[in-house]
Amino acid sequence: MKAFMDQNFILETETAQKLYHDFAAKTPIIDYHCHINPKEIAEDRKFENITQVWLGGDHYKWRFMRSCGVEEKYITGDASDYEKFCKWAECVGKAIGNPLFHWSHLELQRYFGYNGHLNKKTADEVWNLCNEKLQDDSMSVRNLIRQSNVKFIGTTDDPIDTLEWHQKIKADDSFDVVVAPSWRPDKAMNIEKPDFADYLVKLAAAAGMDKIASFEDLKAALANRMDYFNANGCKVSDHALEYVMYAPATAEEIEAILAKRLSGEAVTREEELQFKTAFMIYMGKKCNELDWGMQLHYGCKRDNNKFMYDKMGPDTGFDCINNYAPSAQLADFLNALIATNELPRTVIYSLNPNDNEAIGTILGCFQDSTAVAKIQQGSAWWFNDHKVGMENQMISLANLGNLSGFVGMLTDSRSFLSYTRHEYFRRILCNLVGGWVENGEYPADMEMLEEIIKGISYYNAKNYFKLPVE
Repeated sequence: MKAFMDQNFILETETAQKLYHDFAAKTPIIDYHCHINPKEIAEDRKFENITQVWLGGDHYKWRFMRSCGVEEKYITGDASDYEKFCKWAECVGKAIGNPLFHWSHLELQRYFGYNGHLNKKTADEVWNLCNEKLQDDSMSVRNLIRQSNVKFIGTTDDPIDTLEWHQKIKADDSFDVVVAPSWRPDKAMNIEKPDFADYLVKLAAAAGMDKIASFEDLKAALANRMDYFNANGCKVSDHALEYVMYAPATAEEIEAILAKRLSGEAVTREEELQFKTAFMIYMGKKCNELDWGMQLHYGCKRDNNKFMYDKMGPDTGFDCINNYAPSAQLADFLNALIATNELPRTVIYSLNPNDNEAIGTILGCFQDSTAVAKIQQGSAWWFNDHKVGMENQMISLANLGNLSGFVGMLTDSRSFLSYTRHEYFRRILCNLVGGWVENGEYPADMEMLEEIIKGISYYNAKNYFKLPVE
């Protein structure tokens, strides 16, 4: 029997162990997509207790606690931090086979030096240990980032954001980790949402315009803000889509659709898709102009539990995989951009693992010599960022594309302890590749394997997104 989560956790072969310990473990981290708050980095926040670090905003944990039958009071309600932690400890002790179990224990090991098992019996021991450790200056937000060997963080930011916290971080010479904004313009695209018109008023103000009365006005406002983001170090956009649609319309039709919506009328489903297509085509062209990478996240059906959504709002754990596989539309969308030679470097993520092979075949249609793996399949995302999901994504990418050019892992997290997800990913990567070597499917060429493992862990993302790091 192997020891519980020891130094060779997940690493099943000698080659896997060598690849991880000699190459992957020593390589820095680029977290090019996350949802952490730059204000907390600027202010170098210290957390009062482990609940604040672990359970605030973490809908992964919330979903699991609900599946364990925990009352909402102890999840997002008014229970004390101690009570919430005890409920989580009781739940995680039963999370066999769930990546939450591995993530939580990796975090306890790496940041708190705790190598035991968290469950209802050890809850008080872990609560006291973690809270005592959190009082130390070494556990401030900036020091957590430093000790995790992070070199770059890409946050997720709305077009109307002032980026003041990014500016304060950049101006502070005492902190040498690059923290850059990422462009997330979903609110400007979602024409069907009830607050769309109100948002355009805010966007116009941020862009120094009197109002947005046309699609040409909207493009001008977006261009203004994208230029501002670019001046503040932005290197990538990110777009949350139900699916990658392609429903082309004329310029006149798009203007009529927006005018209809701004007059207070609802748009039809077809009009919504036509507007969003025009919006995303413009985003792609502008990303290409600014030399940004463009990330497309799709395949999620959001806010399914109306009863809970009405009480709690979005991003609280009530989303699921959308079973619609838009391979034809995705190809048509990329084709519309490459037709005018304006296709940017693009990372494609689907929440539905059934889309892996379709994405893999689409990638090969649009690669060129301007970048290694210019069109990428993004890492196994959200409901797929577990051992099986990561393995399947990488096997599919290797079968149909260029795994060696893969930009690798990201946290997609709101927690400053989530950098261990990079370790989890790297162990899975090294175990996969090590298995191929041990099975005689790839030579034991350690010089080439070092280049591949370090590339996927760090250097591919650095070069792909053209990041200002060593």
